[in-house]
Amino acid sequence: MTCDQNHSYGPEQYAADGGKADKYVENTEVNKCTGLFGEPGLVMDYYDGNTVTGMWNYAQQYALNDRSFSSTFGPSTPGALNLISGQTHGVISVDPASGTENPKQTTTPDPYAVLSPNAKGVGTVINDPDPAFDDCSDKDHTATSALAVMQGRNIGDLLNSKNVSWGWFQGGFRPSTAWDGKNGDYAKCAGTTHTNVGGAASEDYSPHHSPFEYYKSTSNPHHLAPKSVAEIGHDGRANHNYDLTDFDAALKANSLPAVSFLKAAEYQDGHAGYSDPTDEQNFLIKEINALQKSPEWKSTAVVLAYDDSDGWYDHVTSKVLNGSKDSTVGSNSKATDSPACQSGPAAQGGYADRCGPGTRQPLLVISPYSKVNKIDHTPTEQASITQFIEDNWHTGRIGDASFDQRAGTLGGMFDFRHPNDKQVLLNANGSVKSVKRIPHYTQTSSTAARPRTRRTSRTSRRRTSPPPATPPRPCRSP
Repeated sequence: MTCDQNHSYGPEQYAADGGKADKYVENTEVNKCTGLFGEPGLVMDYYDGNTVTGMWNYAQQYALNDRSFSSTFGPSTPGALNLISGQTHGVISVDPASGTENPKQTTTPDPYAVLSPNAKGVGTVINDPDPAFDDCSDKDHTATSALAVMQGRNIGDLLNSKNVSWGWFQGGFRPSTAWDGKNGDYAKCAGTTHTNVGGAASEDYSPHHSPFEYYKSTSNPHHLAPKSVAEIGHDGRANHNYDLTDFDAALKANSLPAVSFLKAAEYQDGHAGYSDPTDEQNFLIKEINALQKSPEWKSTAVVLAYDDSDGWYDHVTSKVLNGSKDSTVGSNSKATDSPACQSGPAAQGGYADRCGPGTRQPLLVISPYSKVNKIDHTPTEQASITQFIEDNWHTGRIGDASFDQRAGTLGGMFDFRHPNDKQVLLNANGSVKSVKRIPHYTQTSSTAARPRTRRTSRTSRRRTSPPPATPPRPCRSP
């Protein structure tokens, strides 16, 4: 269990040092924290296939992209927003005392929630403010930090317009104390915890990891449960936001939504400081094994992606494609945007503080339709997943300078003409339990020509490397 590294918007830019990638220790390292492992040079360490054995085996059996980056520099909330909208501009800070249903804009935007606001207080989010449309924000509304509301559209809005079923499933979303139905009262999420591999208890639900709660159109402020399994993925009181147990119930009933986003509870989301690669692997193997054992698997694509890098060193950088000239002084006593970002291409839409692409992050496609033992070098980003969903379900683009327009395609990781027909089950420790053809099921669910999408996520990642002298597993012809 390691210290959490500095993965803020500005320090990550300075760590990348215009492509030299030689300033991580100076800008993002944190080696002193309570009860966790930390030492000088920690940000330069790595986990290899002896630790992340499951990820390494998935990579050998399916497809890995080695040039995938965060759409912008920065932490979890910008990464999660870029996943669902390709957009971190359009945020307004709101008064937490006004409640979640009809939040009121603060007179002066909070700089933690909103950067570079215009005359109407609309700016860009680069930090981790909690969402306004969420009862559990601000530690169940016991804190007074400004909350955040996003304007514009997200992929959920686009799917709704095409009547495509979808859902966001997050660990701990089921409240520990249910909303009592009274105005001014809130559901509560505190108290629902699990113990990580380090022996520490971690609260399951994190509001700022729940991106659809920033948009009123796609939020479930009171964390209401669906009325039935059949309602999951469709219109209803849960409004497409669910607990992870609802995904498991829908999978058991062979009635998954067309598009599903899975977010682990904090103890299994891989974020340094309160989670670990082994915890993360336990979550992934459980969910992916269950998918591969189900009739749903034959029409499913799992995209394993990350919302930030946790500031850990990586020697591969991206050329700045979207610049920003924010010269205000940040928390690191330097200009918010680095020289590389300030000299980059003009900001799309004129929106400041969206410099990127940012840090490199792992991206895996695990599917009967993925290429096998393939390393794809196409430059991709978080918004590439948004783009894939848009293209697969013909929703059109989000617009308003969303990065879905510029994002590289995931297409190089798929071969739709020649399915690999593989069911790969892993043991709890990540080793391969079995590799065989997908079982034939006499009862099948209704499927589209192309796969459903399951996007599993963790909050941050550490650089992973293959174990020494581990050859690729021989591939069987489909």
